[in-house]
Amino acid sequence: MMEEQNPWWFHETDPDWEEFEELEYRVMPKWTSKISLVPFSLNIVIGPRRVGKTMGMKLLIRELLRREENPYALFYFDCGVLENYREIVEVVNEYIKIKERKGIKTSYIFLDEVTLVPDWWRAVKYLVDRRKLKLDVITITGSVTIAAERHIGAFGGRQGNGKTVEVMPLSFRGYYNLFHEDFFPSKGQEVFERYLETGGYLAYLNRKLRTNEVVSVIKADVRALGKSTSAARDVIGAILDVAPDPVSLRKLAERAGVSAPTVREYLELFEGLHILLPIPFIDAGGRILPRKDRKFAIRDPLLARAVAQWTGRELSRAVLYEWVVQEHLYRRFGEIFYFRTDWYEIDAIAGGMKVEVKSGLSRRGYPRDVLVLEGRNVPEFLYGL
Repeated sequence: MMEEQNPWWFHETDPDWEEFEELEYRVMPKWTSKISLVPFSLNIVIGPRRVGKTMGMKLLIRELLRREENPYALFYFDCGVLENYREIVEVVNEYIKIKERKGIKTSYIFLDEVTLVPDWWRAVKYLVDRRKLKLDVITITGSVTIAAERHIGAFGGRQGNGKTVEVMPLSFRGYYNLFHEDFFPSKGQEVFERYLETGGYLAYLNRKLRTNEVVSVIKADVRALGKSTSAARDVIGAILDVAPDPVSLRKLAERAGVSAPTVREYLELFEGLHILLPIPFIDAGGRILPRKDRKFAIRDPLLARAVAQWTGRELSRAVLYEWVVQEHLYRRFGEIFYFRTDWYEIDAIAGGMKVEVKSGLSRRGYPRDVLVLEGRNVPEFLYGL
């Protein structure tokens, strides 16, 4: 199994490299440049499945092979085939034996989808604490990221030079640049309409992924965390029912037919899976009020369409426009809030910007410091972020 996953040991081409070259739409992932390659490093790469984490790792391996004399210095393993954390330890120990036989000082170890393995963090912590990898670079990836984020604290002081990197579907700018080098408003609107259908998933754009497969992946991740897919569907469905309006836990619980603590549990689950973006209220004085009703946004148009299909809901263009703007502002500034009074609402406040999103034309007055984004201006705004 180890030999099959590391064909470069035998001077053979990896199938993922061949697939990448055959793709109609492809882009070299920028996030791989954030990974530390300085020993000792423990890099943690988190993000939803099918977003390109595996391909990014394989492309990084190809790049490293060009400067490494010994191909055995590069080790990749898909942990999705393992049953428990002990098997992770066994796999890495087996590689360490190979590394020592080959006289390799520094190796680059890539453990893919490690968070699918129960108690995976125990294996990684144990391997790091043994200090047999003190001259190596370890990179782990995971999609069931609520588990990853819960246990990242276990690696306090253990990441060395390593980084924690979040990988998300393409932004609108990255998506637009697949088709055009320079921005033109007419082309921007045309590409944006396509973006609302495909989201930032290159796999979908390349006809390697379908909406129903996205639903299957979400359900599989929910089950992997020991949660109920029916309860998850009811909670996310309740969010779609009220979107884009702010809502309380109590109201969501009533709509979903579950308790408020259960709603909170599943909201945290969807946030951890990088599906849901919670948007808290901020008052006129800049105070964040966590007890006030919150807005919630689905973090990618394809994810939104998949969730709508799963729950049997309809999504309006107005909701999609607002969600896309909120997500892009969150990516740009690392935080996002909303504000409302009896007279008006501001959908997104981030980085000193106040933005109200309209899928069509605006017919209401707003304070002068509020940018009112009409539908036709959304693509150019997103491209410029």
